[in-house]
Amino acid sequence: MNQPVAHGHDNFRYDPLLYNADLAPVPAARRDWNWFNMATVWMGMVHNVVAYEAAAGLMAVGFSALQCLYIIGTAYLALCVAMWFNARSGTRYGIPFCVIIRSSFGPRGAMIPIGLRAICAIFWFSVQAYAASQALNAILSILWPGWAHLDHVVAGQSIQMWLAMAMMWALHGVIGAHGVHRIRNFELYAGPLVLVVAGVASAWAIYVCHGVGPLFDQPSQLHGTTLWLKFGSAVTSIIGIWASYAVNIPDLSRFVRSQRDQVIGQAIGLPLTAILFTPMSIFITSATVVQFGYPIWNPVDILVRIDNTALTLVGGATIIIAALSVNVAGNIMPAAYDLLSIFPRQFDFNRGSKMVLFLGIGAVPWLWFDHPENIYMVLNVIASTLAPITGIMLADYYFIRRQVLQLNWLYVFSGPYHGRNGWRMSALASMLVTLFFLYGAQIFHMSALINSMSWFVGVALSGLIYVILNYRTRNA
Repeated sequence: MNQPVAHGHDNFRYDPLLYNADLAPVPAARRDWNWFNMATVWMGMVHNVVAYEAAAGLMAVGFSALQCLYIIGTAYLALCVAMWFNARSGTRYGIPFCVIIRSSFGPRGAMIPIGLRAICAIFWFSVQAYAASQALNAILSILWPGWAHLDHVVAGQSIQMWLAMAMMWALHGVIGAHGVHRIRNFELYAGPLVLVVAGVASAWAIYVCHGVGPLFDQPSQLHGTTLWLKFGSAVTSIIGIWASYAVNIPDLSRFVRSQRDQVIGQAIGLPLTAILFTPMSIFITSATVVQFGYPIWNPVDILVRIDNTALTLVGGATIIIAALSVNVAGNIMPAAYDLLSIFPRQFDFNRGSKMVLFLGIGAVPWLWFDHPENIYMVLNVIASTLAPITGIMLADYYFIRRQVLQLNWLYVFSGPYHGRNGWRMSALASMLVTLFFLYGAQIFHMSALINSMSWFVGVALSGLIYVILNYRTRNA
């Protein structure tokens, strides 16, 4: 192993495999995000195509508009609580998720949750960027008549879409390659703009339906036990959109100047904005039932169906801005941190963000836009996979560490967080047992109730096992 290098005022020697400038604690003087910055970043992330489609798709699978609102409210309340608590360590110590997770999993064991989180971030980047590519394709089809002739299929995609994807990937690269502060500045404008356009679209929905009343006239297709099991599963699916950020919210909160700012910013940016935005998608989808006779949950399909040039240009541009907004802060940034944590000598933030763009092609996002059931299936898998990591992080920071971390020891292969050869088996065992239980319940149909509440069960079970193991053993 390479010899550790000296760093810091106390001359503590950090290992180069665990430390670089991007992973170092952010000094208090550089933590310049206030509550408004945090709120606008969240506003930009909440207003995204997957969140829209997931909420709108609830009607396509049988829920009424009012039931959809209950589902959204329940999911975002649970998310808000988990993120408030998990963000505190980032704000207090100025360190990202990929460093904090070493406290519970050990410096080598941390590579497993970091890798899982990176895979989720790259997948979501790819899906969001593909949705933006669809919008760009619709815009170019209107502006350039010759674009429609580029319809030859290559590798499962038309040339139109391959070109649109290339342009969108390049645009993501330009915005994401300039670090966290460029991302913050972009979100100052993107988040509020998307909310304004979504409000205009909601006004269209109310106009089409001649008032708010008809938006809620579509009856539920689900009843009895099926309704409640589907309700729980839908809540878990909505949580799945943000389950990854329940894990790595410290990547953002490390730049916030105080706990008060991160709490207020998240309260405004996440639940409040989500409660405003997601009903808009439900209203719009309900209006498509009135206008066209069936629910249309993909916003690009709505633009194409309405066939209005001005609306397609404005709506398509908004979808693109929304995708850029969530991707640069919610997917590219955390995935870049994860990659440079796994390969600290090969990557810095800029190289990591470029690698995210490259790996995103491998997620083949066009396979996930056929039916709303596909999105819910993926969301449930993500929620189930990341729930144990959330539970372990919360249990470690609040019950085992009592909110006190020794920063220097998080950057070396020794000390209180090292475990056995860099692996803390209590965390690994808690995660594996919980995942075995959750996926076993799904594969063998052990309990419909467990399957419908997989995220909640995963957080609680993994946290409980982790606390028990660490109270019973000295060297976890």
